[in-house]
Amino acid sequence: MADKTPTFEIENLHVSIEDKEILKGVDLTINKGEVHALMGPNGSGKSTLAYVIAGHPAYEVTEGSIRYNGEDIFELSPDERAQRGIFLAFQYPTVIPGVSMANFLRMAVTNVRNARAEAAAAETGAEVQKMAPREFRRLMKEKMALLKMDDAFATRYLNEGFSGGEKKRAEILQMALLEPSLAVLDETDSGLDIDALRVVSDGVNALMNPDMGILLITHYQRLLNHIKPDFVHIMMNGRIVQEGGPELAHELEAKGYETLRAQYATS
Repeated sequence: MADKTPTFEIENLHVSIEDKEILKGVDLTINKGEVHALMGPNGSGKSTLAYVIAGHPAYEVTEGSIRYNGEDIFELSPDERAQRGIFLAFQYPTVIPGVSMANFLRMAVTNVRNARAEAAAAETGAEVQKMAPREFRRLMKEKMALLKMDDAFATRYLNEGFSGGEKKRAEILQMALLEPSLAVLDETDSGLDIDALRVVSDGVNALMNPDMGILLITHYQRLLNHIKPDFVHIMMNGRIVQEGGPELAHELEAKGYETLRAQYATS
């Protein structure tokens, strides 16, 4: 019998920060091979959900659960979540002067992949196959070619002097190298012009595969013209208030948030 355990399942999630409740009972299930779009106005709780999934310590979970492949992730540190295959692309990536893209990516990728190799070896009793520097260089070159990125990009300091599009492409490159099974993309379209949006979207589409689920957080339909969602969820006031297929995003684009805001502002 096939395993029916969802890849990723949120149930009745309540989250607060500094005694203010932000998420007020969120339910969401994502399986491998699915693209879910989470839409909503500023302040609705979308980015809070992304940070809680990644394990940001500032947020307090007061009720509910998040399970990943059946495992409660609240027991896992942020790096353990990354090792399991959870990836977050930030809305505002951090600038790290003096650290090259290549060195940052090498450290992140080798740490995550070596931890996965150790876990696999512990289960099977096989010898640990750690990632060698030569293998990382080959992999980085392969993924940069897939994303149509110039080799010189890897020699630049992490996000220093990067345009909005370059920062987001750096996040997608990191995602490509880490090969997550759950990718949370927090407003990947923020600050991008039309050309940069197309480049980043093409990168995400090139990486999508049957073993990966995606949670795509956005305000606008325009990103969904390039990355086609299977499911659309609308968040208002800390709750998911509507769900549907891609047509829901078109309806929201046509009508705006005002009707929903009036309906759910006090709920």
